[in-house]
Amino acid sequence: MVQDNLDEIIRNQLDKTLSKTDFTSIGDLYQGKVRDNYIQDKKRIIIATDRLSAFDRVITTIPFKGQMLNQLSAFWFEKTKNLIRNHVIDVPDPNVTVVHQCELIPVEMIVRQYITGTAWRNYLKGENTSGIELPPGLKKNQKLDAPLLTPSTKAVSGHDIYISRNQILNEKIVDKDIYEQMEEAALKLFEFGSKYCEKNDLIMVDTKYEFGLKDGELMVIDEIHTQDSSRFWILNTYNELFGKEEEPEILDKEMFRGWLMSTYPGIFPNIKPDQEIPPISTDIKVELSKRYMKSFMKITGIEFKAEASDIKRRIVQNLKEAHYL
Repeated sequence: MVQDNLDEIIRNQLDKTLSKTDFTSIGDLYQGKVRDNYIQDKKRIIIATDRLSAFDRVITTIPFKGQMLNQLSAFWFEKTKNLIRNHVIDVPDPNVTVVHQCELIPVEMIVRQYITGTAWRNYLKGENTSGIELPPGLKKNQKLDAPLLTPSTKAVSGHDIYISRNQILNEKIVDKDIYEQMEEAALKLFEFGSKYCEKNDLIMVDTKYEFGLKDGELMVIDEIHTQDSSRFWILNTYNELFGKEEEPEILDKEMFRGWLMSTYPGIFPNIKPDQEIPPISTDIKVELSKRYMKSFMKITGIEFKAEASDIKRRIVQNLKEAHYL
């Protein structure tokens, strides 16, 4: 069910989005592209802001995005906790998750079931992705015979760097036993997520997972199966659109990447780390917020209740009640 006056509610929230937090009394602040992390000795308090990143830059803020991402991650962490342990301890607020402090493994595991995005752009240029050579004759957005694992590692600045399995193991970036556990966990999580999404008329096209170690045990950390870490397409129109060589119906931020590249072709996708962000239209912010909501509801089966409000005030109240602040 579509909420009454949804466009109006989203527009009323545009000047109330959560762009940053300042709760340094609860821990040392590490600011990611989207999340503010407050680090304690054995815990980490993660606050999902409304910041939106694309092409490794924070571009703008989107109403209700942080709440949706945090609640969706909590939903998936609960659903998959029997497949692999995760870092969640508590979710005291719609935008906040308290987690175990883990030793970060510096490799992200990206699982792809369709060729699109970066993998497609590499394919067009005749380049591989993470050392994997794909067969000739593939079409954009085509389903692959089996899911591909294309790991990447963090650059000092700018875009992540795709890296092959052999390089990870040969250079001992990750211990072989741990890396094999990461591979197995990533494929299990992707299989579970894909099947769950299919029941709700969604394709989980690709996704990324981050892992950490707590007392030597592997845990999935950060976020899983969200619109920021995954691509989602509508299932029941995919075959028809693919057959006509048209783009699928998109329910993630890939449409925003496309908007940036078509609106500012001289800036995106190769925006520099210190380059000024161009103006972002209100209409695209509203549309993206609605798409995040639509995918949230399709995935979870739960209606997202958007309500214009002071997010930071609510977070403070809930953190105090939970004795974190």
